[in-house]
Amino acid sequence: MENLYHVLGVAPNASDEEIKKIYRALAMRFHPDRNPAPGAEARFKSITKAYEILSDPVKRDDYNQSINHRIVLDPEAEAYALWRAIFKLHGSSLPTLAGRA
Repeated sequence: MENLYHVLGVAPNASDEEIKKIYRALAMRFHPDRNPAPGAEARFKSITKAYEILSDPVKRDDYNQSINHRIVLDPEAEAYALWRAIFKLHGSSLPTLAGRA
């Protein structure tokens, strides 16, 4: 399961207003009617799903509980995935780590 905070590029302690602001910007950028690029529709759907969960206090608490009780098997890959998400949010990309997706 993809980390919903990574999808939106926000910190887990982001305010509701921050989440809403980022969602609106990303939704406009990746909306299929505005962005014909391959993968834009899939990205828009994942952004919308992340917003639906993170904007609802009950769903967000449930989600936070689920990610806080998991075991991180590879902290380096976890950190690198977060950096890749942040760079991707700003239109840049980082190469994948050797031997990883």
